[in-house]
Amino acid sequence: MAIEKVVVIDDEPIIRRSLELQLRSKRLSVSLCSSIADAERCLAKDSFDLMFVDVRLPDGDGTDLLNRLAATPDRPLIVMMTGYGTIESAVACIRGGAFDYIIKPFSGSQIDVILKKAENFTQAVKVSQILVSQAADATPLIGESPLIQQLRQMIQKVAPTEATVLISGENGTGKELVATEIFRASGRAKQPFIKVNCAAISDTLIESEFFGHERGSFTGAMDKREGRFELANNGTILLDEISEVSLRLQAKLLRVLQEREFERVGGNRTIRVNVRVLATTNRNLQKSVERKEFRQDLYYRLNVFPIIVPPLRQRREDIPALAEVFLRATARKHGVAPQSIAPDALRVLIGYDWPGNVRELQNVIERAVILTEPGQPITSHALAPMFPTELLDAPAAEIQAARSQHAAIFPERIVPLEEIEKEYILHALRAANGNRTHTAQMLGISIRTLRNKLNQRDGE
Repeated sequence: MAIEKVVVIDDEPIIRRSLELQLRSKRLSVSLCSSIADAERCLAKDSFDLMFVDVRLPDGDGTDLLNRLAATPDRPLIVMMTGYGTIESAVACIRGGAFDYIIKPFSGSQIDVILKKAENFTQAVKVSQILVSQAADATPLIGESPLIQQLRQMIQKVAPTEATVLISGENGTGKELVATEIFRASGRAKQPFIKVNCAAISDTLIESEFFGHERGSFTGAMDKREGRFELANNGTILLDEISEVSLRLQAKLLRVLQEREFERVGGNRTIRVNVRVLATTNRNLQKSVERKEFRQDLYYRLNVFPIIVPPLRQRREDIPALAEVFLRATARKHGVAPQSIAPDALRVLIGYDWPGNVRELQNVIERAVILTEPGQPITSHALAPMFPTELLDAPAAEIQAARSQHAAIFPERIVPLEEIEKEYILHALRAANGNRTHTAQMLGISIRTLRNKLNQRDGE
C-alpha cells in the first residue's frame, strides 16, 4: 500500500522546498501551500493521503485546521510540524487526531520513518474494513471420513509453501473454508487475507475491484481507490469462482500472477505486489479451456497445486458431526434451548443426496430448528417440507440400499482381490471423468499410488 499524494502546508519556503525534494524523490505527488486559506482551496480540489502541517501559520493555527479535518470522513493522515515543540503541544496534537508530530529542523530519515508508518497504517485500516465486511462463521473443517482426512493432509502439505492453489468442487462443498484453512496454516497467517467473489461483481466493475482506480478514471470514480491485490500486499488473495472472470480480464490476471505488477484503472504508475494466490471454481476448468472460455496459460498458472473438495454425498459418514455442529450454532443464533436430532431424522439426513452439499445441510438444520419446539428433538416431521415424501416414508433398510455410492456389490463367483481392485479403480476413474487427482481422493490413496497401480495394469 503506497502513500501517493502529499500536501505540505508551511510558510517557510526552505521547509516546503526541502520536503518537496525528499517526497518527490520517493515518486510522490506533492502540493505546496503557505497558509490555511491555500490549504483549504487545495483540499477542496483534490484528495490527499498525507499532510504535513505547520503549527504556526500566517492566517491561523495549524491545529485549527487539524480540528476541522478530524471530524471529516476519509481525511488524510496529518503530521504536525513545529519549531517550538513541547510535550504538552505534542500530546494536544495527537489527541486532536494528528497521525504524528515532528520538531523542526528534522532529518531525512525522520521523514522516511513517517512515510513507512503511514503506509503500514493505511494498509492496516483498509484491510480491517474489508475483514469486518467479510466476517463469517469460522467453522473448522469438520469430519473424519477418509476423504476429509486426505483433504486435511493436502492442506497441511501445501499451506507452508508459496504455491498457488486451485480449489475445485461443487457449490456448497466448502471451497472457501479450505482456502481459509490454507491461509491460517501458512507463513502469511498474520498478513492480510483478502477475498474477491468474482461471480458477485459486474464485469464493468471487477477490474477496478482487482486493481483499484484513480480519481476521475470513469463515471462515479470520485476518489482514488486501492484494489484487492494492493490491499493483499505481503499477504494472500482468494479469487473465489475464478471461472466467472471474462477473457479480457483473464489476460490482466495472468500478468499479475507472472510479473506481480499492475496499474490501476486510469493510472499509469506500475504497482508491484507480493501476494500468494488461492482460487476456487465450481467448474471443470479443463473443459472450459477446451471450449475457449478460459485461457489455457492462466489455467496452468493457477493449477500449480490442485485440490478437489468432495461433495457431501461421497462422505455421508460426516453428516452426523456436521449436523450436530450446525444444530448448536443455530440454537445460539436464535437463542433457543439446545436440541438433538432424533434417529429417524438422522437416517433421513444420511440418506439424502445433498445436491447443495454442506451449505444445504446447514440451511436444512436451521429451518428444522425453527420448526421444532425449543428443547424438543428434531424429528423427520420437521424435515417434511424439505425432503421428498418417499425418502421420509422409506424404512431404514431401503434408505441404506439407496446409498449406492457406498454399497458394495460382490460377484457370486469369488475372484482374486487384485482383479476386483483393478475394476474398482477403473470405475472410480470413470466417475471422476478421467481426473486422476479426484480419483485418488475418492479412493483414499495418493496420486503416486494410483499412478503405480494404473501402470501395473497397463504393463500386463
